[in-house]
Amino acid sequence: MAMAADVRQQTGCWVYAVVRGADRPAMDAVGIDDAPLRLLVHGAVAAVVADVAVDRPPGRRADLMAYSRVVDDLLAGGVVVPVQFGSLMPDEASVVEDFLAPNEGHFTELLDQLEGRSQFTVRATYVTDTVLREVVATDPAVAELRARTKGQPEEAVYGDLVRLGELVAQEMEAKRDVDAETVCDAVAPLTVAVNVTAGSGLEAVVDLTCLVDDDRRADFEDRLEDLAEILHERIHLSLVGPVAPYDFVEGAPWG
Repeated sequence: MAMAADVRQQTGCWVYAVVRGADRPAMDAVGIDDAPLRLLVHGAVAAVVADVAVDRPPGRRADLMAYSRVVDDLLAGGVVVPVQFGSLMPDEASVVEDFLAPNEGHFTELLDQLEGRSQFTVRATYVTDTVLREVVATDPAVAELRARTKGQPEEAVYGDLVRLGELVAQEMEAKRDVDAETVCDAVAPLTVAVNVTAGSGLEAVVDLTCLVDDDRRADFEDRLEDLAEILHERIHLSLVGPVAPYDFVEGAPWG
């Protein structure tokens, strides 16, 4: 008995997601360290958990990939609320009594809000050479400094190079604002919600994390394909998804 108690003390419950208690998704997959998944039900909701050693190094890339795989697989079986990566509780009782029971109403509301919806990420990046040519062609000051510094020793034109870099950065920022708005305006009407992450540097335009109704997914993807065709000479668009709605669980009890 003492040995069994020691084993229990060395493991905890890794919480992956919350689902509807009545859905009973298949638990034939495995989680981190190939641990079997199981379902802990409380009323209308349930937590998907697996045992994990509490003294293992946390947060490895393989762990994140295993966590994401479990949560995204659950999405195929119904609505899911992802639980923040790294959520570890002492045992099954604490998952039920401290996590599910006090938040059953909130989880039920979240599950209702996310029913029939998935997350997509749209990433827009510049074709750098094309956009830099645009900057040179439309800004006389940039064109003049570029001509003045071309082929010159860096130490001889250092001040001009600094000024050239500043002007290019300003022009790129102005272009980025316009282009990011163009991409966002094109896809936003086909989404439930959009989180916008502004780009920076010479390449990144914008990242959009989109919550999309499943019955509008085809229209959403078609709109992106049309936009990609229009913009392809100067902007590349990439799409990741569908995945579980990781970025749309605001107000969750772990936040």
